[in-house]
Amino acid sequence: MIDTEHVTCDTCTAPGAPVLDASDEASRAWPATDIAANPYKADFPLLAGRPDLAFLDSAATAQRPACALDAQRRFYETMNANPLRGLYELSVEATEAIARVRDRVAALIGAVDEGGRPRAHEIVFTRNTSESLNLVAKAFAPTVLRPGDEVAITIMEHHSNLIPWQQACRAAGATLVYLYPTKTGELTDEEIAAKIGPRTRIVAATQVSNVFGCRVPIEKLARAVHAHGGYMVVDAAQSVPHMPVDVRELGADFLAFSAHKALGPMGVGVLWGKSELLDRSEPFLTGGEMIDSVTEQDARWAPVPEKFEAGTQDAAGIYATGVALSYLTELVGYENVLTREKALVHYAMSRMVELPYVDILGSIYWDRHHGVISFNVRGIHPHDVASILDMQGVCIRAGHHCAQPLLAWLGCENLACCRASLAFYNDQSDVDRLVDGLGAVWKTFHA
Repeated sequence: MIDTEHVTCDTCTAPGAPVLDASDEASRAWPATDIAANPYKADFPLLAGRPDLAFLDSAATAQRPACALDAQRRFYETMNANPLRGLYELSVEATEAIARVRDRVAALIGAVDEGGRPRAHEIVFTRNTSESLNLVAKAFAPTVLRPGDEVAITIMEHHSNLIPWQQACRAAGATLVYLYPTKTGELTDEEIAAKIGPRTRIVAATQVSNVFGCRVPIEKLARAVHAHGGYMVVDAAQSVPHMPVDVRELGADFLAFSAHKALGPMGVGVLWGKSELLDRSEPFLTGGEMIDSVTEQDARWAPVPEKFEAGTQDAAGIYATGVALSYLTELVGYENVLTREKALVHYAMSRMVELPYVDILGSIYWDRHHGVISFNVRGIHPHDVASILDMQGVCIRAGHHCAQPLLAWLGCENLACCRASLAFYNDQSDVDRLVDGLGAVWKTFHA
């Protein structure tokens, strides 16, 4: 069921009515494998207003459905007050609205108690995945890292899950250890056993690589580090928007993701952590509602999660995040997301491998790519590829994708590659335009 309190829009006939009309009902019955049709683009104002655009950069940021945009405005129009800081009605409404989103996020990622009730106090709102991971590295890591200890990460990590651990290890006198996959992105059991051992205190890894698009065996990494009494930190920025995520099944101790990659607004991130680990961590930022009491020379912290939410939060953005997640998981549904995106990747890979001048990074098997296809056009700089595609109305990403160590290890020239990332709101015509555009790129340099 759609949460009628959260998923609303200006065109609804009654307050609180869900965003459903005849076309929505038809889209829910539409076969998710039919990528020639697109029942979703109409829900996204930017895509609906730009039919000339093939947006293939959702791994960087997703487009926003109208219901999420409406929700952000509705917060300011109907309950604009600072949560937690007032006893008047507006402030109470804002506080309750944010609390409901906290419940929703906890339930979404399986952060629930034995009775299935959301452990909302374990959800910390931040600005993005980067801040969430920095919080763990700067607030929790010092409580467990000692000289001679090790932190293990994969070479596939985004800089946001790499640099914080460089700094944490440097501060503690610990060693940063890298796990290397095969050239197609698979982490072998042998590599895991060789790199995670008695000295390993923390393993931090992405669940889905933002370059390879492959899924990392988080469950195996978690079992390995837990066997030595360590902790598992998961970067779920590229997984939550595309697949169900359950922190218990993963064996995670911390997990982070960003709203803006999951159809929500920019500037809102999520950190989940086990309550006992958050309790023992020192605050990352100070001031505002993260205090319990303050004297001239000392202060006592508020309980988790407020302990880590210094200053005024982006309340409207958090409220809109709840609506965006409802749209993603309830109106569209992960089953449809997975089915449609797999069909899109299959079609894209089948067409791209026919281009003799295109080299795909990672696996040649389409089912190993979760929405992300990285590639290069032989002899042409990725920036030139992206610029020429842009003239064709095709949006891809070109550069190092915040993964310079990975691209250096792969031997990518200029530490750069191209990346096309698909979402359920894409269709066959978007892929066709990409492939036609790559043909135009090649002809430009080989006329």
